[in-house]
Amino acid sequence: MSSTLKEIGKFIADLRAQKNITQKELAELLETTQSAVARIESGRQNISAEMLLKISEALNREMIKLPQAINFEIEGGRKLSGTVTTNSSKNGAVFLLCASLLNPKKTVLKHMPKIEEVFRIIEVLESIGVSIKWINDSKDVEIIPPKKLSLNKINVAAALRTRSIILFLGPLAHLFKKFTLPQPGGCRLGTRTVRPHLYALENMGIDIATLEKVYSVTVGKLRPADIIMYESGDTATGSAIMAASKIEGTTTIKFASSNYQVQDLCYFLLKLGVKIEGIGTHTLTIHGKPDLGTPVEYTISEDPIDSMLYLSVAATTNSSITILGCPIDFLRLELLKMEKMGFKYKILNKYKSENDHTNLVDIKTYPSKLVSLEEKIHPLPYPGLNIDNLPFFVPIAAVANGQTFIHDWVYENRAIHYAELNKLGASVNLIDTHRVHVTGPTEFKPAEVVCPPALRPAAIILIAMLAAKGTSILRNVYVINRGYEEIHEKLNSLGAKIRVF
Repeated sequence: MSSTLKEIGKFIADLRAQKNITQKELAELLETTQSAVARIESGRQNISAEMLLKISEALNREMIKLPQAINFEIEGGRKLSGTVTTNSSKNGAVFLLCASLLNPKKTVLKHMPKIEEVFRIIEVLESIGVSIKWINDSKDVEIIPPKKLSLNKINVAAALRTRSIILFLGPLAHLFKKFTLPQPGGCRLGTRTVRPHLYALENMGIDIATLEKVYSVTVGKLRPADIIMYESGDTATGSAIMAASKIEGTTTIKFASSNYQVQDLCYFLLKLGVKIEGIGTHTLTIHGKPDLGTPVEYTISEDPIDSMLYLSVAATTNSSITILGCPIDFLRLELLKMEKMGFKYKILNKYKSENDHTNLVDIKTYPSKLVSLEEKIHPLPYPGLNIDNLPFFVPIAAVANGQTFIHDWVYENRAIHYAELNKLGASVNLIDTHRVHVTGPTEFKPAEVVCPPALRPAAIILIAMLAAKGTSILRNVYVINRGYEEIHEKLNSLGAKIRVF
């Protein structure tokens, strides 16, 4: 827990008490939930600049009006060493939080990451009446839905700050005949069509109209179906699985994503009593169970994207570190590509995650002399190179000798953000909105950069700053906090020098 957050939280709690305002009253003024205020006051939740300004206005105290953004000051060029543990999965966490709506009984999700994306989904769930409690100040969360959800009270502000809100479609279709959902926000990476969700769900009797600010959903007679996914997307596959899980009969989903968060969802549903065949493949057969409802406990899997960040940090800073709890099945191709670039590492241990499904390893990295690959680096659905891991190859390629061709075909605009590394001395040549040439080796130089509005591109700027000798400033790091828990503290434990201001 950040000492800075604890100090801010205590200050807010003291000031609220002086004003004779209850947590519930403050929550109403902030248009959030009482439990969110409790987390803020106990220092267990990151606070955005927007929320700080709201608190300042609500308590009429200018002193807590902090700068408009949270920033990092990074003293780079330091060799890193030590051990870091892979965090639990961001995407798995939001999938399972949404899937908990399928269970009218108590759900306990273990190892919940305390990140902004999770806090936004929790705020939405609490706003519609779901009881959510962190158990004994641990990272385990207890979730109990009410007998009837209050969708008319949905926290729109929180919903608009996360793309994961779209995962509510499947569960809510079993609870309402008509409802609306705010159109999702999150990373801005160009056109991210929701048609794969719409086309999959319409096969099961769920009609979705896209209006100016909301999705308007009409649920007819739900029926099992033989579905071909319009594209093998993670969230679209998750929506289809959640919808099919409570429809009596057999639904087949072909060209399904088999990525780590989808597997997490399937294993969770198995514990709820849904029979699913083909987990880990691109064809899923789901035998729906309309009467789901049993107390269930599930441990969220470790995050391969978190492991990949530290692999990229090690390669870019030429450091020897040990990364614990790496979900190896979702990193094999990434490691092979890095190995062929000259990256040296050793797998120390092999074991199972606490959920008994995810295969984990500990990886020790070594200083390496890197060279570019002749072939392009590009993502593919699992078991290909993970779409979210692709950006981490940009700083790696920047310190490698030669020219690397990186093709980010999935998102129209993400590759544009890779050119931000040029501000730190890199040579990233943008061919078009999908493709870049990265020429190295680069000796990164310090700079001041504002985080782009996308999680992984923002993270690779941080990685480059760790390698740049001198002091860099990375401004408005909320987007990084969406996906990484206390990342500055974890990096500082490895010998980095990052100050939050």
